[in-house]
Amino acid sequence: MTIAERIMARRSPEQNFRTGLCKAVTVALLLSTPLGLQAKADSPSVYEPVAPTIEQARANILIARQLQFTHFRDLGISDELSGDVFDAYLDYLDGQRIYLTKADIQKFERIKGQLGSALKTGQLQPGFDIYNLVQQRIIERLQFAISVIDDGINKLDFSEKERILVDRSEADWVSDAQALDELWRKRIKNAVLAQRLSGSEDDAIEETLLRRYEGQLKRAYQARSEDAFQAYMNAFTGMWDPHTSYFSPRTSENFNINMSLSLEGIGAVLQSDNEYTKVVRLVPGGPASKQGQLQPADRIVAVSQEDKKPVNVIGWRLDEVVDLIRGPRNSTVTLEVIPATASDETMTKTIAIKRDEVKLEEQSASKDTLQLERGGKEYTIGVVTIPTFYADFQAMQAGDPNYKSTTRDVRSLIAELEAEGVDGLVIDLRNNGGGALHEANDLVGLFIDKGPTVQIRNANNDVQVLNDEDPSVAYDGPLVVLTNRMSASASEIFAGAIQDYGRGLVVGSQTFGKGTVQAVRPLNHGQLKITQSKFYRVSGGSTQHKGVIPDIEIPSRIDKTRIGEDALDHALPWDQIEAVPHTRYYDFSGIIDELRKRHEERFSISPEFSLLQQEIDFLAEQRATDSVSLNQDERSEQHKQVERTRLAIANARRELKGEQPFDSLDDLEDWQDQQAADLNSTDEELDFVIREGGHIMADMLDLDNRMASILNPQQFAVQAPAAASTR
Repeated sequence: MTIAERIMARRSPEQNFRTGLCKAVTVALLLSTPLGLQAKADSPSVYEPVAPTIEQARANILIARQLQFTHFRDLGISDELSGDVFDAYLDYLDGQRIYLTKADIQKFERIKGQLGSALKTGQLQPGFDIYNLVQQRIIERLQFAISVIDDGINKLDFSEKERILVDRSEADWVSDAQALDELWRKRIKNAVLAQRLSGSEDDAIEETLLRRYEGQLKRAYQARSEDAFQAYMNAFTGMWDPHTSYFSPRTSENFNINMSLSLEGIGAVLQSDNEYTKVVRLVPGGPASKQGQLQPADRIVAVSQEDKKPVNVIGWRLDEVVDLIRGPRNSTVTLEVIPATASDETMTKTIAIKRDEVKLEEQSASKDTLQLERGGKEYTIGVVTIPTFYADFQAMQAGDPNYKSTTRDVRSLIAELEAEGVDGLVIDLRNNGGGALHEANDLVGLFIDKGPTVQIRNANNDVQVLNDEDPSVAYDGPLVVLTNRMSASASEIFAGAIQDYGRGLVVGSQTFGKGTVQAVRPLNHGQLKITQSKFYRVSGGSTQHKGVIPDIEIPSRIDKTRIGEDALDHALPWDQIEAVPHTRYYDFSGIIDELRKRHEERFSISPEFSLLQQEIDFLAEQRATDSVSLNQDERSEQHKQVERTRLAIANARRELKGEQPFDSLDDLEDWQDQQAADLNSTDEELDFVIREGGHIMADMLDLDNRMASILNPQQFAVQAPAAASTR
């Protein structure tokens, strides 16, 4: 029976009686059948328990050896590790604690402390037993959800004073199946309320939810041995650090053709996050980045192709979601996502993105100028935006003298800006997730005469120092580097070196903290991505975990508790090694307090900053909400209040620019869609932060003109005292 037929049939009392009888029989079968042999509602399918293969067992042994003997972190496989692997595995399979009960958890207490020794020797059955039980419980829960929808959502009472936790990851496991029924009844009410508040009619809501749950049910029945093995291995490898992971043969294929989907895709790096697919970062110059609405930490719940109904992808494997998002160039894919800023999982938005290739020239550095008037004096500030650290390796290897790279492009842009007579230079590295390491090294070389740029230490404590050997300097004037939480890896190397050399000021927010290097190693079955070394600044401190702390901080909308290395489980810690001798061009300690004071004074009277802070506070309040009401009147009022606040902030920003305020949130969202479609539009916050970077530059020049040149500074070598490693 189709979903539509079932909804129509629900109007018949006789049919309702037969459906209820059928459900009772189904429940009886579920209670009487052994693991993996329960009958499926509305289908003759049964769940076939998955089992490990010999190839997987061999791969497990190889992975265990690689982790113990070649990973940067010196970690043995112990009984304590067994418990951590068990917890991480359950977190992956049932992170929101909505499928298993306390009784289920107790079944596995006996093997919880034995997983380590089993993983050493390729004994995978304990992990597969856990996986099979979770799949059975998923099927039972989805069958229950479908039965509730089949009864009709009009039977649900939305006048009760009930609430539901937004995030159950730290909640207790519920006691039994009856308690799970109650939890799922609340989850369904929550989903219904969210769609009602979005304007959907009950028939459409029932159809949507049935499609969602039946799609998930179908996926649960189609579980494969490889799904269990990859999940189990990633719970295991994740004990060493979050960037070490196992790729199944299918996932390896996707990784090797670029998981960023830059080939005929949307240009977004994705990863699994419990039952969701989460956006990790956007590829600079890619379709999603240019469209402007998709953001890091957004979770994808549905995907639709042109003129087709959305396909719910909650519970899907990552490789299948990737396949669904990929498609022919110039075609459109529409994503329904839970925004990173949403207060609960029922607040979604729809984003249409035209697929395309990510072209190198669209990731290229670009320049602009900023005119400032300060106390009757005019300043011209050059701005160079670097989206990524790139290099055309094919053209380089072919001997093309004009191959494109970050350093070559920035050198040309600086020459053009100096010809325009700029007084200072701002390098914008916000949202730059890194790229080619040698480009970060070479880019530092444009601003110093010569010297070390970064240290790399491997698991054997061998330290390699990368150096700029070119004594030429492309720019010797005052410098400001803008960063934010999405500035990572190579960006952190550059910003850290500029800070250590006293070559310029870092302004913005704390960077991501990705200070590790991975290598992909082939196995007999799939691949292992393993962390093998760690980055350190020339001053000896690691960029890992802490990232780069700005000299002058500017708040950001990005939630640091959800995005960043220190937000990841088992991230390698910050530590430090011996510094290497390097020049210190300028000591900012004499003026930094005054620079901060002037910055804070500007912000205290800036209406733009006031609005930004108001939005940050609003988003923080939304994220701090730990539960939502299931009472329709209360929820409706809460929803209206959120919409009023969003509209008020947007209208205040428009009034600052002398533009007409929006009459409604619908008008605002229509305008946002238009802005996203206009690739030449700019974000007000970006302009605001760049302008502040320019003002800080002018303050620097006001306070000390010696910063205008590095040609005749008081140079001195800095050698930090040796520090013990915290490995």
